[in-house]
Amino acid sequence: MSVTHQVLDYSTTRESATQPPPSLRPLEQKVEDPVRPLWAVIGLVGLRLALGFEFLWAFLDKTFGLGYSTSSAQAWINGGSPTKGFLSGANVGPFQGIFRSLAGVPGMDWLFMAGLLGVGLAFILGVAIRPAAVSGALMLALMWAAVWVPAKVAGGQPSGSTNPIVDEHIVGIFGFIVVGALASWGAGYLGRKWSSLRIVKSHSWLR
Repeated sequence: MSVTHQVLDYSTTRESATQPPPSLRPLEQKVEDPVRPLWAVIGLVGLRLALGFEFLWAFLDKTFGLGYSTSSAQAWINGGSPTKGFLSGANVGPFQGIFRSLAGVPGMDWLFMAGLLGVGLAFILGVAIRPAAVSGALMLALMWAAVWVPAKVAGGQPSGSTNPIVDEHIVGIFGFIVVGALASWGAGYLGRKWSSLRIVKSHSWLR
């Protein structure tokens, strides 16, 4: 064996000796999927479906007047305005004038109803969860501002708020954040199909 071969062989042996075995190498070298506890997945799927159904039901009730928060006479298909009743009652807070001016505006009605339908369907089907989560959180934040939860009195009557900051709108906002952040957890068959699209793979915010 030549001197050159002896040197190369010695260098290779020495380098191999200094490398730890695979089981002792840094964990960052191993690419593994995060652990997804079953109960966490069940809870996340339940949260996604609950938020989706809440928005979808609001759309159906306001469209057809199912008698829960909207009577048949006030249904959207019968000429009623989905935003007039809620926004016209915004009489507290720094944005009350803005909200009242938008009450009953046809363009605002269409935008509001499209948001309810889009967020509801996206969350129930498990597709476009992150865009829907952003939209849903924004809608709830605007509703919170319209109600103005910090107020104790609204229109001369007790506002009914039992907390100066946190109400169901705030809880829902954080629910949207959690579901959007973990969009790949329990997205279901349609969600997996959606995530496999080329444009979604290259733009994770669409997931």
